[in-house]
Amino acid sequence: MAIFERLSDLLKANVNDMLDKAEDPEKMVKQIIIDMEAQVNSATQALGAAMGSEKQALKQLESAKAASADWSDKAKTALKAGNEELAKKALAQKTSVDADLVQFQAAYDSMSMQVGQLKDQVRQLKAKLEEARMKQNMLIARSKMADAQKSVSTSLNSTDSTSAFTKLDKMEQKVNAKEAEAQAFTEMAGENTSLEDEFEALEKNAAVDDELAKLKAELGIE
Repeated sequence: MAIFERLSDLLKANVNDMLDKAEDPEKMVKQIIIDMEAQVNSATQALGAAMGSEKQALKQLESAKAASADWSDKAKTALKAGNEELAKKALAQKTSVDADLVQFQAAYDSMSMQVGQLKDQVRQLKAKLEEARMKQNMLIARSKMADAQKSVSTSLNSTDSTSAFTKLDKMEQKVNAKEAEAQAFTEMAGENTSLEDEFEALEKNAAVDDELAKLKAELGIE
């Protein structure tokens, strides 16, 4: 029964723990399924061999039963013919066959019970294998999802100066600095323009005042 014990140990293994330790979880899960299939096939072959032995034991049992019945019929025939001595010989043969019959019956009963147990075990193993197959895609998907989450988190938390995201952040900072510098020059240029306008207006006002003074003098207006 070692084959069933090995498969039982395999089925009881913590698959998630094995995935954590595996370099390639997808290959690991597939290999586990392959191993389980091989064990189930071996168990099925063992069951087939046991069933073959059971059939042979049944044939021996049926043959012994037929022989016992035949010697009983011969003893009856001899008695009916008045040959008691021949009847005794037939019954002696029947007794010998019946002794074998007891052993054959015990052997067949034992094999039949074992075959029944093997059938139940193989049925359970096949059910567990089917369950494992159903979990296979789920486990692989979970593994890939974990890899994806790890990759994204690593990218977000990366402080590597060569990271594309880091380079983009630095470029944005440079652009922001240039925009601030340009804004400052624009504001300074605006201030200079206003100052020049004020002086120009002041000069125009002075000229107007001069012309007004001249005109008053000509007219004798104080």
